Amino acid sequence: MSDDTPYVPCPLRSAALAAPETAALVGPRGATSYRELDRMVSAAALHLGELEPGSRVALYLQRDERYVALVLALIRAGHVACPVSDRLPPQGVAPLLERAACSGLVSEDEELLQTAGADLRRPQPETLLRKGGQHAEPTDIPLERPATIIFTSGSTGVPKAALHTFGNHHHSALGSNANIDLRPGDRWLHSLPMYHVGGLSILFRCLLVGATVALPRLGTTPARAIAGLGATHVSLVSTQLSRLLRESAGLGGLKAVLMGGGPVPPSLVDEALSRGLPVHTSYGLTEMASQVTTTPPGATPEELRTAGRVLPNREVSISEEGEILVRGATLFAGYTEGEGLDLPLDADGWFHTRDLGELDEGGYLRVGGRMDNLFISGGENVQPEEIEEALCHLEGIDEAVVVPVPDEEFGARPVAFVRTDGGVRNLSKELEPVLPRFKIPISFHPWPEEARGGMKADRAALGELARRLRNRG
Repeated sequence: MSDDTPYVPCPLRSAALAAPETAALVGPRGATSYRELDRMVSAAALHLGELEPGSRVALYLQRDERYVALVLALIRAGHVACPVSDRLPPQGVAPLLERAACSGLVSEDEELLQTAGADLRRPQPETLLRKGGQHAEPTDIPLERPATIIFTSGSTGVPKAALHTFGNHHHSALGSNANIDLRPGDRWLHSLPMYHVGGLSILFRCLLVGATVALPRLGTTPARAIAGLGATHVSLVSTQLSRLLRESAGLGGLKAVLMGGGPVPPSLVDEALSRGLPVHTSYGLTEMASQVTTTPPGATPEELRTAGRVLPNREVSISEEGEILVRGATLFAGYTEGEGLDLPLDADGWFHTRDLGELDEGGYLRVGGRMDNLFISGGENVQPEEIEEALCHLEGIDEAVVVPVPDEEFGARPVAFVRTDGGVRNLSKELEPVLPRFKIPISFHPWPEEARGGMKADRAALGELARRLRNRG
């Protein structure tokens, strides 16, 4: 790292100095002020000093105040925080730790602690957070310093380990806050997992302005959490918004509902608007540290059918093939494979997302689907997302995923999984006015909740389920 690397003040320490008694966190354990959170982070950073500088440390914990403090302590101490999904079984964690070259593991799962690599350091959360006589005082943080490793939440293939710098998260939060007003006293509900970049980004946005991260009790629905914690801002995926709209709860205090994790069905947008919710649609990806484009406050219903306009500190372009290309200050440092680092960019510095899209005259991005999802049926190109959008326009359809199944005559045919309030009906006739016959699914199945592995539907799992169901039939 060069001597002229830009630095920024530690945002947590800045917030603690500016408003020490303001709540940094609220949740089941009560409120934690910025002064207290800064103290917790300082204590943990001091105890983490036993690790080699720049160590990568995995976190396999349930989300709570300690988790937040430990992520911030690792960053303050100059290490790399690597949150791992606690939905993974212990035997599924080891390959990820190897891919990320982790030298430490913080967990309370006895099975994982016993089966993890013998050379891993295993500090206990309570040991790291115990009060000490000295505090590790933070210096300014270099923007180029590696800060986190997040495993991609893509719907196909093996998750990749994306390394972000502190500057990636910092510039992501700056651009988001420039679009969605967030102020001291506001509360952003932490409704996304910490091991997703969307969950981490909530933390950085709040730190920059001295707002409050509202931590819901495990298993609490978004509506109850919003009402119970007085949330003013919330990040949701389509499934969460659908459930939110079906609960009777007071949502009048919400200032922003940021949608992510994929396109939002138009019917959900319309219903949310009819309920007076301040919805923002967006497009983002792990490799760009969360949001890339987002609709502004007061966007029209037509604008909300797009993914919004590019935010500050990012750039977007569309290739001749229709692929979305991105770059900017939020672009990650690369994929880790052990100690190696791979940053796959073209000659002009663009990252190829493998997402299809187009920009309209107003600069609004419309996302068309994944290039990887395209399949051939009877010699015709079939883009599953086009069928999914048509399905979500039908009455009562909250979510849809279309996958191919092998077919002797056509090579492959589309099959749909749909989530509705009622039972699944044959939707072929309803799709005939809007889709050619070869794009109409040959069967429709109820949505299996276990097929969602996080923020995105697991297309590989649904494809396998569709093949099994076809063979049974």
